[in-house]
Amino acid sequence: MFIDTHSHLFFEDFNDDIEQVILNAKEASVKKIIVPGTDFKTSKQAIKLAEKFENVFAAVGTHPHDTAGWNPNMVKDFFELAKHHKVVAIGEIGLDYYYDYSPKEKQIEAFRQQLNLAVKLGLPAIIHNRDANKDTMNILREYSKTNLKAQLHCFAGSLKDASELIELGYLISFTGNITFKKADTLRKIVSEIPLENLMIETDAPFMSPVPFRGKRNDPSKIPFIAEKLAELKNVTVDKVAEITTQNAERFFNLKQDHKSVLIYQLGNSLYINITNRCNAKCIFCKRLNNLTLNNFNLKLIKPNEPTAEEYISKIDNPKLYDEIVFCGFGEPTIRWEVIKQIANYVKSNGGKTRLNTNGHGNYINNKNIACEFENLIDTVSISLNSSDRKKYSQIMNIDEHLFDEMISFTIEAKKHSKVIFTAVDIDEININETEKFASNLNVEFRKRNYK
Repeated sequence: MFIDTHSHLFFEDFNDDIEQVILNAKEASVKKIIVPGTDFKTSKQAIKLAEKFENVFAAVGTHPHDTAGWNPNMVKDFFELAKHHKVVAIGEIGLDYYYDYSPKEKQIEAFRQQLNLAVKLGLPAIIHNRDANKDTMNILREYSKTNLKAQLHCFAGSLKDASELIELGYLISFTGNITFKKADTLRKIVSEIPLENLMIETDAPFMSPVPFRGKRNDPSKIPFIAEKLAELKNVTVDKVAEITTQNAERFFNLKQDHKSVLIYQLGNSLYINITNRCNAKCIFCKRLNNLTLNNFNLKLIKPNEPTAEEYISKIDNPKLYDEIVFCGFGEPTIRWEVIKQIANYVKSNGGKTRLNTNGHGNYINNKNIACEFENLIDTVSISLNSSDRKKYSQIMNIDEHLFDEMISFTIEAKKHSKVIFTAVDIDEININETEKFASNLNVEFRKRNYK
């Protein structure tokens, strides 16, 4: 089974036969398709396709060709679109200096702001790069200490670039261009890149593989790309299907897992497993390798993140517990609207609530959510991690300005809830200094045992 990680099925080319295109893909063993938007309108169209077809998922973003009219307020629009349960990435975004459709400065501005959005939401980014390699690489290097996940789609860079991108933890994908007669250099690069770092795509309706060059491309052509990839890697097509599908399922969080738990009890507290997405990548966090806690499987898949109603149906009587805790292997405030609905139910039925957070909720939601804690969130537990701005950034792999965001969030949260600072007792964190810092802000402090 294959996954087409990049297919623009909203193009007019598919208006007359989209149902048949989806059916043909299934018959060609293409089990899932990612449809990236190229602007706000087509991003909404991608979501509509994802709503219509179970095996289709959407990405939202503005392509570099469409950034001439970009303004920062558009980030808020894409933030709202990205809340949809079938949006799995921010994209297609990037730089394109081959055509002169948008000024370079606008392209770079839109690229950076959309990368920031991907980091905020813990979503991967689908990146376009044509004749803009130097700027693309320099910008991606800036995000090396964030949680950014990036797919370099329709890769056409150098082997050196590919190696560096892999070192940064990014994935590379190829289209039908690896079958083109004059693509020897590209095929050489493909042969050198480990299969574990690759995904495949059609970029439909473009880039039709041989023997379909000059005709409309569609997801059913994926096997022809896989065959060429298998030849270049000297493996079977089945092996290509297995590894690239695993890569795509992991990258886009597509793999179904029905054994995960939505709520779990520790002591006399009930924990609500809100999300696995996070805007940070803390050095001590097990999220990227192991999503289990006390034998509870906390893995949640983005397209199937539970609704507030699903959580509420499992809570029953909140008064049976000391408190209801919003947490998970991720940053819960990414799903603040869901938390509000659940918290309202808990408080209306006599329960107490606690929010475990990194304190970036206002930044993530582009608004002051702390002022909404009144009568909803009794206690806010904030991961301090370090009292030093630079050290805080290094431990969490985030920009230093988020230290200031965390402090301002704390000050606002104190007006509406009880606030506790926490820190993990690992060598990189100076517990005495963090405790002193908390005292200076008149915030209670609690040390967390890492083991």
